Amino acid sequence: MIVSAIAVQIITGYAKINSKEIKMSKLSISLIIGIIAGVIDIAPMIIQKLDKYACISAFVHWVILGIVISYIEMPLSPWLKGIIISLLSALPIVILVSKEDPKSIIPIFAMSIILGAGVGIATAKFAN
Repeated sequence: MIVSAIAVQIITGYAKINSKEIKMSKLSISLIIGIIAGVIDIAPMIIQKLDKYACISAFVHWVILGIVISYIEMPLSPWLKGIIISLLSALPIVILVSKEDPKSIIPIFAMSIILGAGVGIATAKFAN
């Protein structure tokens, strides 16, 4: 129920607070998109019972990327902009993680590509 209400708010760009319709700001919509991407990213991590700090780090990473991707102007398609920004921001994480767990590089890059494209498209469509 809550997820569908949030989805309606993102699509329409309006939130209802105390029966008043309020236009959501670009920042609010970008944050919500980032939160959704963060939840999608950490769901498999939680299922695999990975370290809670790794989960928190991944979640915060996507919340921030929701804002960054939304506000950066690049003369590219939104999906490509999202992929490029998410891959570039994942590089330090990949370097750090590759020492201890080299097999995790592929899932990190895969999620960066998938979620980066999704965040790029969603922010272009809803956070204008």
